[in-house]
Amino acid sequence: MGARVYLSPPHMGPDERGLLLEAFDSNWIAPLGPHVDAFEKELAARVKLPHAAALSSGTAALHLALQLLEVGRGDEVLVSSLTFAASANPVVYQGATPVFLDSERETWNLDPALLEQELRDATRRGKKPKAVIVVDLYGQCAQLDVIERVCAEYGVPLIEDAAEALGATWKGQPAGSFGAMAAFSFNGNKIITTSGGGMLVSRDARFVEKARFLATQARDPAPHYQHSHIGQNYRLSNLLAAVGRGQLRVLDERIAARRAHRRFYEQTLGELPGIGFMPLSKHGEWNGWLTVITVDPKAFGASREELRLALEQQNIESRPVWKPMHLQPVFKDCRMIGGQVGEQAFELGLCLPSGSSLSTSDRDQVVDVIRGLHRR
Repeated sequence: MGARVYLSPPHMGPDERGLLLEAFDSNWIAPLGPHVDAFEKELAARVKLPHAAALSSGTAALHLALQLLEVGRGDEVLVSSLTFAASANPVVYQGATPVFLDSERETWNLDPALLEQELRDATRRGKKPKAVIVVDLYGQCAQLDVIERVCAEYGVPLIEDAAEALGATWKGQPAGSFGAMAAFSFNGNKIITTSGGGMLVSRDARFVEKARFLATQARDPAPHYQHSHIGQNYRLSNLLAAVGRGQLRVLDERIAARRAHRRFYEQTLGELPGIGFMPLSKHGEWNGWLTVITVDPKAFGASREELRLALEQQNIESRPVWKPMHLQPVFKDCRMIGGQVGEQAFELGLCLPSGSSLSTSDRDQVVDVIRGLHRR
């Protein structure tokens, strides 16, 4: 059996190595430093926003965004259900309660019609949610213009969880540029990585300035250590920011490589009975992060899980679509609006190896396993 084929491994190059060594040799090792400042400016420019704060994770960015909107105990926050737990956990950190919304079939992202219905009903009940967190799933933007308009109509601030979507666009506008604030992740499996890291971005300088303050343990300006607020240790290190700057330089190449993988999978698997693909909207540009197929067991002759295990037997990593938050034991008591679309995506959906460093031979092997299972 050959070397393991990973779902979405880090893909490093000479720029990342050079910048990391430069940071190391400069002795800017501790959090903050010139690469942090530069990474913030370069990322902000990429998403066409004026302000960004480099942080330790995308989760930290979401947590700070909720703090900045003064979300607290007794509040409700509407959250996309079809997502990773990090989209919802920060709501609980703040003592608030997540309320989950189902996906639309067109993008698998938060359904704007369900959002509008819930905001209308909540207004009638006399208790509107304190915020909405919309997720850009698997590198594809939600209907962000519509969602932003609906939130504005009801006076509820919007946070865009663009952790998976750097480089994507919606109607020509970059992912991360919608709402009051947005969060990006640079975790090891993302389209670019700093090994761990994230970014909070906004048009509002006050949000980002306060986020930096809270993320450095909320230290007051004083020669001694003085604190008037509770803060966190959420800032990104200068070493990791150096890596991020190198990764950002090759983002367009990484996007092109990942999109090419989907085209290949479509050409080689698209005619198989029972195999479908996550829908892509004509109104946005997907960043290619992960290619997701759907497996109809009756038509294909095997289930999504049987296919995953067949790939695993050949040392190939694949992964089911995110298990919706409303199905997670930890959120079993939370309210859910809708549910069938996300549940079906989880039941049938499988993420295939999609890394930008995926070789042609490894990609061929993935296809051979899938086609072979269908022929049995």
